[in-house]
Amino acid sequence: MSTKIRMQRAGSKNHPAYRVVVTDSRSPRDGRFIEKVGYYNPTQTPVTLSLEEERINYWLGRGATPSDSVKALFRRQKTDKVGELAGKPKAKERKAAAKKAAAVATEATDSGDAAPADA
Repeated sequence: MSTKIRMQRAGSKNHPAYRVVVTDSRSPRDGRFIEKVGYYNPTQTPVTLSLEEERINYWLGRGATPSDSVKALFRRQKTDKVGELAGKPKAKERKAAAKKAAAVATEATDSGDAAPADA
């Protein structure tokens, strides 16, 4: 039996959350699994990531193959770079940031930072 460590989608529509599971490579993405070894929620701010390193190392020693996504997440957790994973900002946050950037740009041009036309 060939085993894989991969993510299994959970959560509702447009709000994904993922379980990191050990599964038979032939089973479907959201199907039966052998063991749950962590979870990942990219929609929260800050991003939530929890992986059981001891169990993942056990399964890697048994010949399990991690997916590229799980490999990257595992590497980030080992090096404590989980904070660099940025969830997608909410629509209100994006609009507020765009409005703030526009206000700063308008303020910079209105304050006379530009060179005078006579020079």
